[in-house]
Amino acid sequence: MNDVLKKIGETGIIPVVVLNDAKDAEPLAEALVKGGLPCAEVTFRTAAAEECIKLMSKKFPEMFVGAGTVLTTEQVDRAIGAGAKFIVSPGFNPKVVEYCIKNNYPICPGIMTPTELEMALGFGLDVVKFFPAENAGGLKMIKAMAAPYTMMKFMPTGGINATNVRDYLACDKILACGGSWMVKGDLVKEGNFAEIEKLTREAAEIVKEIRG
Repeated sequence: MNDVLKKIGETGIIPVVVLNDAKDAEPLAEALVKGGLPCAEVTFRTAAAEECIKLMSKKFPEMFVGAGTVLTTEQVDRAIGAGAKFIVSPGFNPKVVEYCIKNNYPICPGIMTPTELEMALGFGLDVVKFFPAENAGGLKMIKAMAAPYTMMKFMPTGGINATNVRDYLACDKILACGGSWMVKGDLVKEGNFAEIEKLTREAAEIVKEIRG
């Protein structure tokens, strides 16, 4: 496992961020850092994503900022060029995975089945995203899949919240959990970064509580 993924594991919860306006990048990053989760997966679903990654990476170099919902190699180049330290995709695209590996970019592709998991192993990966986690069977499904694939770690995302995240973090097969409950779109839109910092701090405390 590379150093970036190890750092993600130490953080425990990765805020999954959707930003529609670059002006929100800095105050959001500050709230995450102050709250104790200096990490973010900025999704490439919006036109502002690239600029947001650039701003967050430049203003807060201590943050581990990655790009999520990356679907093409062109998006990989844009994300890395903006300062992203890791790439996350919702599904398993062999072309994107191969491109990232060839260029030494940390990649965490999404999987939902043992077949996709074996594809990840074939590329030499030891961490995969499990998405959409709750809809795809949640922790029970992860444990069932992990049994024959003991070397694989998972980063579940989708439907994870402050209530169920403890169970996920307590499982030794979970590297980290992706979640958006502390960075809800409404809070960002309202500019309520104080509440985001509060929710982030509570999430960071859960990590400490479960993992020490």
